[in-house]
Amino acid sequence: MTYDIKALIGTGSFSKVVRVEQKITKKPFAIKVMETRVREGREACESELSILRRVSHRYIVQLVEIFEAQDRVYMVMELATGGELFDRVMTQGSFTEQDAVRILQMVADGIRYLHALRITHRDLKPENLLYYHPGAESKILITDFGLAHSGNKSGDWTMMTLCGTPEYIAPEILLRKPYTSAVDMWALGVITYVLLSGVLPFDDESHTRLYRKILEGKYNYTGEPWPNISHLAKDFIDKLLMLEANHRMSAGQALDHPWVITRAAGSSVKNLQRVISRNLMQRASSHSQSPESAQSSRSHSYHKSKHMWSMRNLRVEESPLSALL
Repeated sequence: MTYDIKALIGTGSFSKVVRVEQKITKKPFAIKVMETRVREGREACESELSILRRVSHRYIVQLVEIFEAQDRVYMVMELATGGELFDRVMTQGSFTEQDAVRILQMVADGIRYLHALRITHRDLKPENLLYYHPGAESKILITDFGLAHSGNKSGDWTMMTLCGTPEYIAPEILLRKPYTSAVDMWALGVITYVLLSGVLPFDDESHTRLYRKILEGKYNYTGEPWPNISHLAKDFIDKLLMLEANHRMSAGQALDHPWVITRAAGSSVKNLQRVISRNLMQRASSHSQSPESAQSSRSHSYHKSKHMWSMRNLRVEESPLSALL
């Protein structure tokens, strides 16, 4: 193997992700180490690989090469070094509707490409949208295809599996109905709402109440910063958060929406960064079990919130893994 292991990035049910450096070029990559000893791990690995091998798009994380060993598969991936979407929003001095549109254009473009290949991501959320590099002009990469689904050869493109992250799950999944790639468009609607406000459209610590809210499709535009958000931005969200999956915008239609086409030219250039950050922080402290100390740092509180958002995932419980190498 021609890579030096530098750090552990994260762990999953049957995988670990490590940051590595190519020995000769010193170029950084990520390696996803998939445990294939048990059947579930093997199936998860085969499913993810079958999708990543087919995908090549500037806004989607790229598979570079694969090494196979006994009971393990090593996937060498492009490494996104610019951090998560909300980390950037929290730390940059300014964030406007125009900035949101630039991000959403990239995400919708990647989704359009996936859907044209009959691939549904099924776990779109801010944590899976990473900046390629730390620079201001960095592109966004869609990552984590662990739950992605590809239509089978018989042309069946409906899915039945209950999966995803609770706050981003489309109503048809909760109803255990056969569903299509329109579930990704619902998730894009949730992402857009959070991106503009720092608040989730459907939120509750109780999964039962959360799912009821999603099934009713009731959300609102009250409170800051919504009075300053354009009608076109709200129309964009409304056309994605439609209970009837067939009525939702497709990724192509989202890219053709007037808000996106005009790059929010008619919208206010009001800086939303402060209110978005404040709302993210409030959610962090209200969801934490222990009272936050006055000295608690912004990032600590925010990452606690982020942990709440990302770990409440309807997936197999995390299993202990043997040492990486």
